[in-house]
Amino acid sequence: MYTNMEQWSEIRRRVLTGELTKRAARKIYNLHWDTLTKILENEEPPGYRKQKEREKPVLGPFIPLIHEILEADKKAPKKQRHTAKRIFERLREKGYGGGLTVVGEEVRRIRKRSAEVFMPLSHRPGEAQADFGAATVIYRGRERKIAFFVMTLPYSDALFCQAFPRECTETFQEGHRRAFEFFDAVPKRISYDNSRIAVSKVLEKRDRVLTAGFLQLKSHYLYEHHFCLVCRPNEKGHTETLVGFARRNFMVPVPEFDDFEVFNEQLVAACREDLERKLRGKRDVKSELLEEERLAMLPLPHNPFEARRTEPCQANSLSLVRFDCNDYSVPTQYAHQAVMAIGGIEKVRFVVRDDVVAEHSRDWDKENVPYDPVHYLALLERKPGALDFGKPFDDWDLPKGFGVLRRRLEGELGQTGRREFIKVLRLLESCELNELARAVDRALQIGALTVEVIRLLLQDGREEPAKYFRLDGRPHLQGHEIPPPKLAIYDSLREEKNSLNLETP
Repeated sequence: MYTNMEQWSEIRRRVLTGELTKRAARKIYNLHWDTLTKILENEEPPGYRKQKEREKPVLGPFIPLIHEILEADKKAPKKQRHTAKRIFERLREKGYGGGLTVVGEEVRRIRKRSAEVFMPLSHRPGEAQADFGAATVIYRGRERKIAFFVMTLPYSDALFCQAFPRECTETFQEGHRRAFEFFDAVPKRISYDNSRIAVSKVLEKRDRVLTAGFLQLKSHYLYEHHFCLVCRPNEKGHTETLVGFARRNFMVPVPEFDDFEVFNEQLVAACREDLERKLRGKRDVKSELLEEERLAMLPLPHNPFEARRTEPCQANSLSLVRFDCNDYSVPTQYAHQAVMAIGGIEKVRFVVRDDVVAEHSRDWDKENVPYDPVHYLALLERKPGALDFGKPFDDWDLPKGFGVLRRRLEGELGQTGRREFIKVLRLLESCELNELARAVDRALQIGALTVEVIRLLLQDGREEPAKYFRLDGRPHLQGHEIPPPKLAIYDSLREEKNSLNLETP
C-alpha cells in the first residue's frame, strides 16, 4: 500500500492543479492506475481495508462452540468463568488441532464485540452513593481484613471514608451518621447496591423488602433510597471508583494502628484535605462545590442518631448471653431468661423488661467471653468456694487493699471471714470500685473490718463536705451592718409579764 504522505500530497497537487496529466504522473512515479485513482480520491492514505474476513480453516468449525462457552459464562460466577487456556483445552478434547494463540485472539475478539457500553450519567446536587470496601491492615500487631465505608457526593465529588472491624448493621448506620456530620447535611437521595444489611429480599426489578435497621436509619434522616439492579453496580459507578481511590490513597502503605477511632480521625483529616482538590472538568475545588451542594440537601436532625442492632437472646445456665459470636455475662438472677441485646459500635447493653441489666465494651472478635465479675457475686455468696476457681474471677485485678482485707478476715474468722469478704465485694453492686477501695483502705487504717463499718465508710465518703456561705464576690452584702439588739426591751416585757401574774387571783 502506498503510504508516503509527502509524495501522496505532491502527486495530488501536481495532477489536480493541471501541472501533470494522469499518464505523466503514472510514468514519473511508477504508479498503477488504481493506485493513482485512490490518491486523487483521498486526501490521505486510507489504510488497508480488508474486503472480507480471513478464513480460519482450522479454528472455523469450532467458533460456534467458543460462542456457546462464552454465552454460558455470563450466568456463571465471575471467578469461575473460562479463560482462553481453558477454552483451548476444551476445544482440544473436541478434536481441535490448532494453537493456543489463535484461540486467545478469537476469544478476545468475541468478548470485545459483546462488551457492554455504558451511558454517561448526570449527577444532580444533593444525591449521594454509598458502599463498603475491604482492605488489609495491621491491627494491634496482627494482619487482618477490615471493612471501610465510603459515601460520595458525585456533584461536588466530596468523599467520606471510615474504617470498621467489619460490615454489619451497626457499622452501616454509624458510617452514615458520621458521613452526614462530615458533610454537615443529609443527601436527599442515596444509591446502594443490594447489600443484605439493607435488603432482606429482592423482588422484581427495583422492588425490595428492606431490613428494619435500614428503615430505622431512613426514618431518622428522611432521605430517599435507590437500589441498583442486580449485577449492575455501574449505576453507582462514582462510589465504586472512589472506593478504589480511598484504598489506594488512604491505605497505602498498609496502615498500622491499635485503635480504630485513632485511625478514623486520620481518615477524616485525609478527606478534609481531599476537599481542596480541583478535578478535571469541575469549575471549582471540591469544598466550594460542597458549599453549593448543601443548599440542595436536607438539614441534620436535631436529635442524634444511635447506631445499634437489637436482637432477642437467651441467657444460659452460666449467665452468659451470645451476641454477634461472643458470650457476654449478665447478673446471675437473669440466667435462663429472655434478654434483649442492643449492640452499638462501642458498647453492648442487655435489657430485661425495659431495665438495662448489663453493659459491656463491644468485642469485635469471635468466640470470646467478656465477664463482669460483679455479675456473679450474688451466686458467689451461696458458693464461696468458687472465689478461687470461678472463671469470672481469674483476671479480676482488685486493688491491693482487698487482698489485705481478705487475709485478715480469713486469719481471724476462717471460713466465716471469706463469707464476710464476699459481702464486702457485693457492695460493688451499688458503687464503683475506686469508691469501695477508699472505704476498705480507711477500714484497714482504723482496724474495723466488718461489712457494716465498710458500708458506713463508703456512705461517709460519698457525702459532700458542708458548704459555708461566703461574702467573697458579693460586694453589695459586704458593706451591710446589723445593729446590736436592744435587750432593755426584753427586760420591760419580762417585768410586765410578772406584774400580770401577781394580779391574777
